[in-house]
Amino acid sequence: MTQLASAGVRRAADLPERYNAVEILERNLPHGADAVALLSDARACTFGQIAEEVDRVGNALLGLGVRPGDTVAFLSLDSAEWAVSFFACLKIGAVAVGMSTLLTVKEQAFILRDASARVLLVHASLVTAVRAALAEAPSVEHVVVIGSEGDNDDPFFIYESWIAGESTELSAADTHRTDYATLNYSSGTTGQPKGIFHSHQDCALTAQLWGLDVLGLRPDDRTFSVAKLFFTFGLGGNLLFPWFVGASVVLYPGSPRKATDVLGVVDRFRPTILFTSPTSYASILAVEDFASIYDLGSLRLCVSAGEALPAPIWQEFHDITGIDIIDGIGSTENFHIFVSNRPGDVRPGSSGKPVPGYECRIVDPEGNPVPRGDIGNLHLKGETATLFYLHDPERSRQTFLGPWMDTGDKYIEDEDGYFWHAGRTDDMLKVGGIWVSPVEVESALIAHPAVLECAVVGASDGSDLVKPKAYVVLQDGYRGDADMRAALVAHCVEQMAAYKRPRWIDFVEELPKTATGKIQRYRLR
Repeated sequence: MTQLASAGVRRAADLPERYNAVEILERNLPHGADAVALLSDARACTFGQIAEEVDRVGNALLGLGVRPGDTVAFLSLDSAEWAVSFFACLKIGAVAVGMSTLLTVKEQAFILRDASARVLLVHASLVTAVRAALAEAPSVEHVVVIGSEGDNDDPFFIYESWIAGESTELSAADTHRTDYATLNYSSGTTGQPKGIFHSHQDCALTAQLWGLDVLGLRPDDRTFSVAKLFFTFGLGGNLLFPWFVGASVVLYPGSPRKATDVLGVVDRFRPTILFTSPTSYASILAVEDFASIYDLGSLRLCVSAGEALPAPIWQEFHDITGIDIIDGIGSTENFHIFVSNRPGDVRPGSSGKPVPGYECRIVDPEGNPVPRGDIGNLHLKGETATLFYLHDPERSRQTFLGPWMDTGDKYIEDEDGYFWHAGRTDDMLKVGGIWVSPVEVESALIAHPAVLECAVVGASDGSDLVKPKAYVVLQDGYRGDADMRAALVAHCVEQMAAYKRPRWIDFVEELPKTATGKIQRYRLR
């Protein structure tokens, strides 16, 4: 396999034309084979051990007839087997399809069919759920079960016995750097998931441009992501990027929806960098005396993405822990973050500045640049952006505009070049003929001590005019009554122009979210 030069890769042309992203793992072998690569409750593995198992899995996949370009799907909890199998797919030139473990049977069947997956690796805890989906996915020829001794009545392979006896020698497929390596599906904030391909070069470029150049990952780091490996936020931050620099990762198979679960993993495994969502940070802050109960001393940085991080959450977390949260905006379409704050350069409430290697512009609906300080549509240009949505030409034409990609986000650029999120394009509200950003109203609400979470959408009044409506989750100990509504409206009026205030406030126990913690505003609408 062609090795990269010691200098960083900041353009596709810096990579060899024949490039396979398994290099991200194997670059650690000459001098770091004995270094810890992965930690979990079940296993601890060195880079050398991971590389040997990758070769066994790769040979086992070849034995099932998988060839370059074929798709292999993963429906599994985060585990060493997930990470190994992912790199085995890359090494043999197959395309790895990450599937959310929270999918319904209908959604599982849709993705397996849409991706034409030939092999499915599924965790034992999800086998029962996936059986019905397999009946609707005729492309799946083989199923491999992770974490089980197996059922004699099943025609499925069991991972451990499937790779037993396979050779630990395997040459990487002679892939072009633009050959597809991954197929991920959008998290569904706007409805039907969209299939998004990324190439081998995208894995290395994003690792360099954001993981190394912006975040400053280093070999002595240990990462932990609440977002799972089947999402690009988790896959990049908690597998590709740390291994790109020789750092280790913590994989947690559970679903740490509770803040105490997240804090417990940090306390136990001592990561130096935590990746999670704004909602997760808000939940952590709601845990009384969390910084005293749990040892967070290992953390040097926290990362937030998925939606805008309100400045009050950033400030409160920093005041309690002394740790910076590095907020940014990324997308599955671009594979990872393209506008970001930086260690030592954080403007709370903003998404930061464009990551070098990407160009951003803010334009009006006709594509003309808007003046700084005005709201417009955020467009992105960069080499890691995908080119289309699988089997969706109409939405592809709407999103991919020559070299530019319409991110679907509204943004403002201030005089210092920081970018401020103003909501999704389809979330913006026009109240009395003036644009109102739901994010601005949400930031005002979240600053009130009674509010744990909130989301703002448009609703019609008696005259069929659109006004802001807020859905609010209260902190423990507060009552959702008329007095609280009045207090929150008054608080918003103090924070912003009166016309932006929510006209209605509904108190709810929880907000609808994707598996990564993004609020699904389309469901509220």
